[in-house]
Amino acid sequence: MSDTDRLGSYLLKPFARACKEFALLAEGDRIAVAVSGGKDSRTMLELLLKYQERVPYRYELVAIHVDGSAVGLPDLTEVLIPWFDKLEVEHHSVPLQLPPDESLPLNCFRCSWNRRKALFLTGDDLGCNKLALGHNADDAAVTALLNLMFTGRLETLEPKLSFFKGRIDVIRPLIHIPGKDIAGYATAAGYPVVPDCPYEADSRRKQVEDLLRGFGSRQSQIRANLWRAARAR
Repeated sequence: MSDTDRLGSYLLKPFARACKEFALLAEGDRIAVAVSGGKDSRTMLELLLKYQERVPYRYELVAIHVDGSAVGLPDLTEVLIPWFDKLEVEHHSVPLQLPPDESLPLNCFRCSWNRRKALFLTGDDLGCNKLALGHNADDAAVTALLNLMFTGRLETLEPKLSFFKGRIDVIRPLIHIPGKDIAGYATAAGYPVVPDCPYEADSRRKQVEDLLRGFGSRQSQIRANLWRAARAR
């Protein structure tokens, strides 16, 4: 068994636990999978394919990549399209479109908001009832700390959340998987390193990530405690 297969089998355990615990997948689902090109989204797509072979129900996958090259983000389409074809996954690439407002500079929040809008609209146009996002356990912990620090509420990412009166559900099947485990799988799989987003450096999320990394070996337990506390509220 290759390192990729071994690590993939290892990740499937917390992946399956999240899918079962939060009822993320069901018979007949058509799932829009948000694939940015980073290690989290690529790992999520591969795990969804692996899990598809193990469950007694059928669901469809549609990979959606929002291309932000027109606004200065890295162009990953030339890397992703051959990879989608190799996986034999239906895929679509849509441009990131920003409202033409010169008074609003492009930043992390504005970029993320419009990227999410493109994913919802494209997924809906393609007949998808679910949108899978690649947030992992570390993202959930950071969100909990962000909310506590800046809003005074201990809230985190929901593993499953309905939008537009139940028209589409956002699901996060990586929610139980630490970022370091995903990084290990990405290395074994040979995923190319994606350049850092130029708009992320000054974001609050990046600042909180740096804060947690400062705790060194203790950060794993801190992240787990944040996730547990937010879920138990």
